[in-house]
Order: sequence, then structure tokens, then C-alpha cells
Amino acid sequence: MNAITFTGVSKSYDTVRAVETLDLEIGAGQAVALLGPNGAGKSTSIGMLLGLVRPSGGTVTVFGDSPDAAVRAGKVGAMLQDGSLVAGVTVREVVEFVRGLYPEPMPLDEVLSLANLTSLARRRADQLSGGQAQRVRFAIAIAGAPRLLVLDEPTAAMDVESRRSFWASMREYAAGGRTILFATHYMEEADENADRIIVMARGRIVADGTAQVIKAAAGGRTVRFTIGEQPTVGLDTLPGVTGVELRGGTAQLRTTDPDATVQALYASGIQVRDLEVKGADLEDAFLSLTGDNQN
Repeated sequence: MNAITFTGVSKSYDTVRAVETLDLEIGAGQAVALLGPNGAGKSTSIGMLLGLVRPSGGTVTVFGDSPDAAVRAGKVGAMLQDGSLVAGVTVREVVEFVRGLYPEPMPLDEVLSLANLTSLARRRADQLSGGQAQRVRFAIAIAGAPRLLVLDEPTAAMDVESRRSFWASMREYAAGGRTILFATHYMEEADENADRIIVMARGRIVADGTAQVIKAAAGGRTVRFTIGEQPTVGLDTLPGVTGVELRGGTAQLRTTDPDATVQALYASGIQVRDLEVKGADLEDAFLSLTGDNQN
């Protein structure tokens, strides 16, 4: 049985079409990243998956049930961007309360350990840093030991070390065959932690596959070098070049023919330093797939 099935799902707000006809199946036990620019339809799709938003058309099922039924049965846990923690109670009390809402919750000490909250268990929930509060939201999401865990920008407000620790905990939780669906703006998180990546733009799926498949779909390679204060006119006309990005004295050229691009670059008279030629990374692929859909 699939963990998630969208069949002909669409959602409109008045005249705005947030999600076009969406057909999607996610098998149980997969870790799936959902990527897309702002307004791509990610949050609306997650809302429909959780039963918080009603589709304008089509059906959504979670382990064969409606989203509402799956949530009531404790099959789904969610960590969303919005929502404040209860003031005046401790972390332990918050997590213990949520555990009591589920038929077969995870042991309290296991939840606190997995979310790296054991040392903060007696701290008041409204006296935490942004990153610590995110860890509490994660603990709340897994308190019922859900088979499906849905995360919307889970590492927002976390520093680098906290993000690394969070994903280690996530991999540990997913190791039991649970299904993970997460939306993120951090490309490296998707690259490192997802078995499958789904890219949305303008309410549609524009790419679906492993990180390697998504990168290959972008095509071409990149030529990066230090250009400093030199003129950049003409870089976009070099052989094979399909895109130019300038940032902090560095030029990055997307090209379908790196050999011809490099040869012409040196012949152009530009002083090239720190030259690097590599395949497209996930961010390059993301920009290539969604660049024409952001306006």
C-alpha cells in the first residue's frame, strides 16, 4: 500500500490556481523531499495531505484512508512552520500531553532523546531559542510514533550544528521503515537525506526522481572562475553557455559544451583564475527546472 496517493488533485483560491491536476504516489518507507520556489504549491499540497485544506478536485489518501481518518488513527505526525508552544509548561509536560492523544505513543524518554531534548526537559517551552523550539515541534510530531511524518521547513531557525543533529535524528526515526515527506529550501538537505526528490513549480510537478536523476535532468555542466572587476559583457554569448551568474567577483557559466566554453573564454582575453568545471549540483538543477516558472 502507498503511504500517500494524490489522484487528480487541484486547489483554487478564488481565481488563483494554487495546485493544478496533481497525480502522485509515494510508497511506504521512502524519505521524500518536496522542493519548489515560493508559490509553487508545496504548502497547499501539504495542507491537503494533512486534511487542513480541502481539495477543489480529486482525492487524497494516506495509507488508503482519507487524511482526516489517518490523522485520527495516529498514522500521521506533522511539524509545520507556524504554531507557537504553550506558555508556562515544561518541555516534558508538552510532549507528555501530546503523547496522551495517541493510541500507541512512543515512550517519553525515547521521544526526548531522539529530539535531543533530554537536557531541556524541565525548561519552560516559552523560554527556548528558535532552534530549541523547532526540536520541541519535532518531538511533538513523533510523539505518537506515526507511520508518516510530514515536515515543512523543519530546520528553519536552526544553526549548522543543530541542523546536522536534527537530520541524524531524522534518519534514526526513518530507519524503522517509516515514511518521511519534507519541504525545504536547503538544497543540501534534500541531496543528502532524500531517497526521492519532487520539484514543484506553478502548482505542477516538473521533476521527480533521485537526486542524481534530478541533476541529470538539468543537463550540462558549470564553469566557475574568479573574474574580479573585469568586464562581463559577452559571457552569455560564449559557445555552449545557457546561463550566467555573477556573485562576489565569481562568474558561473552553465554550459552544454564545457570544452568549447573554456577554450573561447581564454581566447576572449579575460584573465581567468581559479577555474573549476563540474557537473550541475542540485541547486543548479533546481534553478534550471523552475527558473521559467517563478514569475
